Amino acid sequence: MSTNKFLITLLKWIPSLIVTLFFVPNALNKIMNPNETGKIVENSTVLTITGIYLLTATALFLYNKTILAGTTLLAFYMTFITFIHLYKGKPYEVAMLIVMATIFAAHIRKPLLFKKTDAIS
Repeated sequence: MSTNKFLITLLKWIPSLIVTLFFVPNALNKIMNPNETGKIVENSTVLTITGIYLLTATALFLYNKTILAGTTLLAFYMTFITFIHLYKGKPYEVAMLIVMATIFAAHIRKPLLFKKTDAIS
């Protein structure tokens, strides 16, 4: 019985870990290498703040009690990136998939957050 519980927990966390493997290196790259050229914003301070934002949002996403806040922040960031890709004429499909994967990973871990409730009792 203990093995089943471990496997269920592991399978619930795999999508979240995959999403984390995208956001953490992205954030660390923005913090460690803020003078990268070719970005929409050339200001190193903005890139550093964006990296800190991504690390904070990822930490909130990984902590079960703040998963909704972390998911919201990460999905908002990637939606913004999707619109930037659309504006610049770059491929935007991968950015859109990352938004969906982030929401999906949160749903796998905490399905009750996405359950429809009646507004009027």
